Amino acid sequence: MTSPAPDALAACIDTIEASYEFMLAYAAQGRDSESVGGAGPSIRQVLTDLRDALQGLPGAVTQSIGQTAAQKATQLADFTAVIADDARRAGVAIAAVLTVPSISSQLVDNLNASVHVRKLLTDVFLIDEILKSFRRQV
Repeated sequence: MTSPAPDALAACIDTIEASYEFMLAYAAQGRDSESVGGAGPSIRQVLTDLRDALQGLPGAVTQSIGQTAAQKATQLADFTAVIADDARRAGVAIAAVLTVPSISSQLVDNLNASVHVRKLLTDVFLIDEILKSFRRQV
């Protein structure tokens, strides 16, 4: 496995945030089934991109800690493990949604409400702010 690029954490966070915003909008549309071939990305593609970003998130967090807060890596190791576990759990929920033949707004609304997705979002925002705090000290 190759190591993440220097901006890998920012890319993961951007994908996670954009995907979640798309999911909120999709959930609000009241669709009984997903449409195929419309303008913009499909919900299936957004969820696939999100799942892929979650797979790269733990490595990106570890690398960013090494570059930004190396002296605190040991203290942040437990939180890094939590992020990895929450990313895995959210990824499993997303993979389950991707198995259905047609993704409804209600299904995405339930995914949005999933504790796994919510925990992941909080983890990502928290580690991002922690690392920003270290960068401001430099």
